[in-house]
Amino acid sequence: MKLKNAIEKYLDYLRARDLAENTLVSYAKELKSFAEFLADSLGEEPAVQLVSKSVLKAYFGRALAQNLSNRSMAHKMVVIKEFFAFLFKEKIAKENITAGMKLPKFSPHLPVFLDKTQMAILLRIPGDKDKFAVRNRAILELMYSCGLRISEVAVCKMEQIDFQKGLIDLIGKGNKQRIVPIGKPAREAILDYWKIRDSFSPKDSQILFVSKSGLPLDSDQLRQIISRYLDLVADSKGCTPHSIRHSFATHLLDAGADLKAVQEMLGHSSLSTTEIYTHVSLSKLKESYQKNHPRDKMKK
Repeated sequence: MKLKNAIEKYLDYLRARDLAENTLVSYAKELKSFAEFLADSLGEEPAVQLVSKSVLKAYFGRALAQNLSNRSMAHKMVVIKEFFAFLFKEKIAKENITAGMKLPKFSPHLPVFLDKTQMAILLRIPGDKDKFAVRNRAILELMYSCGLRISEVAVCKMEQIDFQKGLIDLIGKGNKQRIVPIGKPAREAILDYWKIRDSFSPKDSQILFVSKSGLPLDSDQLRQIISRYLDLVADSKGCTPHSIRHSFATHLLDAGADLKAVQEMLGHSSLSTTEIYTHVSLSKLKESYQKNHPRDKMKK
């Protein structure tokens, strides 16, 4: 099979898994780069059977010569490893030539989050002066209360929320279902918004949050709304609407929540993905220790 056909088959497989668009784009970009390297090296449109361990070594050697970070190298290698594992599983390749390939080590990239004071200010900013303020406050309260992704907010429906039990039923990445507690402030904010939702002349009776034209707010529109508020409180670069989800997880762990429970609420398939927030908590703990411990302060 030609490599470009194998790549398309793999990308179709990834699309069927309902992965995030950014993930699909990054995988497609890396595999295109790989195919172009092989075409240049071999002087022809490559077939899967022509790819050997020595070819892979040359490809990664070129990447190393570009002085890429360990994180970037690891990403390149993960994409190629997963691609060849797929080819072997589907019997497109006779062997998995990436089996046993070790990834470079790198320090975890700590997620940006708001501290509790900043979060409290953020939730107060919209107020209730008009219908847009009421809607936007409900969006922020829901995101922070449940640690939602923007894509999950965009498709959220009123029927997913059990106001009596204080739970919300969600469908996240990969069509995975999870049930997450929703706090009283978020429930109250959503009910306040629901009372005035008809003033937006909604075109969809199901989707919870709608625009001034009555159409459901999509992810880009939600991102723009939230970013305007974040710009008023964030004191660090890299703060995005996803930072509210990071704040949700970090604040829960800071308060003593069980890591496994936080994993389930976030909808992470792997506990190692959630463990990054323990690094955040420990980092802040060390910073607080260095600032406040009397013995440590005496050395300065």
